Amino acid sequence: MDSPVTEADLTFGHVPETDQSFETALEKARNGDRLTVEDAIELLTTGTDDEGIDRRRKEAVLEAADRRRAEVVGDEVTFTANINNNVTTACNVGCLFCNFKDAAYTFERDADVETAGFTKTPAESREIVRDAVERGVYEVCSVSGLHPAFALDDEHREILEVHPNPKEVSYRPPEIYETSPSTYVDQISAMSVDGVHVHSMTPEEAYHARRGTDWSYEKVYRRLKEAGLDTVPGTAAEILVDEVRDVICPGKIDTDGWLEAMEAAANVGLGLTATIMYGHVENEAHRALHLKRVRDLQERVDGAITEFVPLSFVHQNTPLFEHDVVSGGPSTDEDELMIAVSRLFLDNIDHVQSSWVKYGDEQGLKMLNCGADDFMGTILSEEITKRAGGDYGEYRSFEEYVEMIASIGRIPVERSTDYEKRRVVDPDDPPFGPQLGPKADGTPLLESKEQRAPADD
Repeated sequence: MDSPVTEADLTFGHVPETDQSFETALEKARNGDRLTVEDAIELLTTGTDDEGIDRRRKEAVLEAADRRRAEVVGDEVTFTANINNNVTTACNVGCLFCNFKDAAYTFERDADVETAGFTKTPAESREIVRDAVERGVYEVCSVSGLHPAFALDDEHREILEVHPNPKEVSYRPPEIYETSPSTYVDQISAMSVDGVHVHSMTPEEAYHARRGTDWSYEKVYRRLKEAGLDTVPGTAAEILVDEVRDVICPGKIDTDGWLEAMEAAANVGLGLTATIMYGHVENEAHRALHLKRVRDLQERVDGAITEFVPLSFVHQNTPLFEHDVVSGGPSTDEDELMIAVSRLFLDNIDHVQSSWVKYGDEQGLKMLNCGADDFMGTILSEEITKRAGGDYGEYRSFEEYVEMIASIGRIPVERSTDYEKRRVVDPDDPPFGPQLGPKADGTPLLESKEQRAPADD
């Protein structure tokens, strides 16, 4: 496949140029004043008056963010007991930043190639989650490919079956596939066992779950909530600027669609998280605009967004890298500044997450001194970053969490998905295991490193 563009071809209307000064932006940040997009650009670039990152200025931004973190949430570092259960890798969208997907036609019964991916039935999803809950896990996160046979429910499937142009709505009946994913409602219902918290159905998946209809996002999310959905992961956001989305994911939901879906989910009573996936073709102006759109959304949904998750682009196995659209991912300086400016700009979101899956242990801990206060979860299975070429682990034990967080002088705190339940963990009182879930009793999730579960791929 030929690349549609190369790195040298990219030109954007939004560029990191402002009339603001870095010093003024930093002073506003230190004083706790609400920042503008121009302020954020100055902080993310350490000043548009010079090329490159100024290390002295960068450290000043990180220091301001760390102070803000201490003021907002104190010295606690939170984490949760969760499992990833991604239902299918089958997808036809073709996002250039992704290597999680597998072409959907390879899953068909008469395909002349063997698929490298997987599709789980609702029964298989239920068994996976039930086993995790028995161990003490209390959150299941599920983000899947857009399988052409996926429908919201039986009513939606009936509509898709009689659609005059199934290709237009990317629909193929389940009987042509080796394994049917069934419906989104069936999968959510299957995963909703024993009081587990179901964190699933991104705006992109909600878009897929209403294709070919005139249904509102409210209708879709209300039906999913009835099936057992608790909160919505604000992934599929990537960069909320359409001139970037047109390059990296032209077939995906646009910025307005993403915001509409998130607002609809909140309107029916679902909690939200929000993300940014940065370090590919976008520039600092796009990152700043993204932060502004998330902050504005948080005001419209009356604080439903519990956390913001910066996701560093892992480039190695992605089409963007393979076809020379990008030459790499973000630098460590960019990673640290993204965390810091997220903390300083998002004055209405309390929690900023450091992703050890993206950054690794050492740098993940460093981010906790750059403005972040949450350190993800145990993640008994993680496929998406690994397929993109990520080098870091798929499971984090409570023992490792407590040891690492205590090592930087912070307080380890087990939390629920919505941050409503919290338990301070005493580093001097092992063994360490979850206690907040319906079947959690403090027993370690896995007995030893040798018993750690492999990824599903």
